[in-house]
Amino acid sequence: MKGSKIFVLSTFLVAIEGSIIGEITKKPQVVEFPFEKSRRISGPVSRDRLRRRGEVLAYLDNHDTLYFFNVTVGTPPQKLRLHLDTGSSDLWVNTPKSRLCSQESRPCRETGAYSANSSSTYKFVASNFNISYVDGSGAEGDYVNDDVMIGTTKIKNLQFGVGYSSSSSQGILGIGYSINEVQVGRAQRKPYPNLPMRMVKDGLIKSNAYSLWLNDLDASTGSILFGGIDTAQYVGPLKTVPIQKIGGVHSEFLITMTGLSIGNKVISNDMAQAVLLDSGSSLTYLPDYIVKYIYELLDAKYDASEQAAYVPCSYAKSSITLNFTFSEPVITVDMSELVIPISNSRSQQDDETSACLFGIAPAGTGSSVLGDTFIRSAYLVFDLDNNRISMAQTNFNATEHNIVEIGTGEKSVPDAIIVPNPVSAKYGIDPSSAESAGATPIVPLLPRESFLWILFSVTFAYSIFL
Repeated sequence: MKGSKIFVLSTFLVAIEGSIIGEITKKPQVVEFPFEKSRRISGPVSRDRLRRRGEVLAYLDNHDTLYFFNVTVGTPPQKLRLHLDTGSSDLWVNTPKSRLCSQESRPCRETGAYSANSSSTYKFVASNFNISYVDGSGAEGDYVNDDVMIGTTKIKNLQFGVGYSSSSSQGILGIGYSINEVQVGRAQRKPYPNLPMRMVKDGLIKSNAYSLWLNDLDASTGSILFGGIDTAQYVGPLKTVPIQKIGGVHSEFLITMTGLSIGNKVISNDMAQAVLLDSGSSLTYLPDYIVKYIYELLDAKYDASEQAAYVPCSYAKSSITLNFTFSEPVITVDMSELVIPISNSRSQQDDETSACLFGIAPAGTGSSVLGDTFIRSAYLVFDLDNNRISMAQTNFNATEHNIVEIGTGEKSVPDAIIVPNPVSAKYGIDPSSAESAGATPIVPLLPRESFLWILFSVTFAYSIFL
């Protein structure tokens, strides 16, 4: 009888212990990037782009709508700040001895640079790193392996690019599909495990998926959660739509936009327009015929000499919204997220009221892009394993957290509802399809990269509106 009591007691204790262990293992594990507030990076930006079992949480700094990670690379660790970019797939850094970084003005001093010879864990991989952007900027150099520290989590022997010849002071943290890596397109080599893939391979997260919360325009930080979602950072259920293929392959985060309205005025409700979700793009670029209509409704003034549209800064207080539809989910963007104060400028209207940059621009002959002026209003989950995007209206300035792990399989994203019968894109997969959508350029256009110069270096006359 005594033995039975001991057995029952031991069974009870085992049950309690199992329960406690269960609670511990269920608790999300996160790695935070502590926010480090610093002044805006000076100089023009030549490119408008820019995990264990559990989740890896990283905090982002908002520098005039550019989002950066703080990381360390190598042994001993070298501090760098990398521009987050869902529109590319390579992590690449500058080197201090490059012609760009060694200039007297020291353009790389804010973001840092990586010295391979100063790291005992550096390993050479290949000399085929060569990334370029449509405005002519880019970087060329080597692929290397070295240790990368994210918060307190170290990714050993991570492959990344080193720009020995570079025309951009920003290092990039690309987290897109690995098939979009430079060595695949340039050197016809197989993809390597980039940062998100390595997190899965190393057992830091369960699946190649992450959620992005940029917070509002005035916020100094946002967050990205690898392998998990934070249900406190969005409103309503997540709704899931498929990522569109390009040439039969999932290579970029293209989804189908089916409708757009401004206030109660419907601009289009049957668009079937492919749009690229790109955190590396500060502005949003839409087909020209749509942008023309938006400008007319808002009386936005397009300045051909500056290649940008302006509205009175007072519009930021307007109750008018832009409403983007994706088969079923609708993301509402307030004017306060689209009216961007212009740094170091004295831009005025004819009546001497302040003018601000408007966050929607014409795509011209390029792809339609939903950049940061859209993404700030959307909580986005990028599920690369299932080729899906889940979205909900963002909850600005959330102070509480409820982090839930993303699992594996078809229903890996918790709280997500798959949209039935989603619309496939008819326009925008091929840039030439913009013409078949009825788009007509409204003004002579420069590449979208030119718009970012305005955010940092343009000197305005007192009257830009004619």
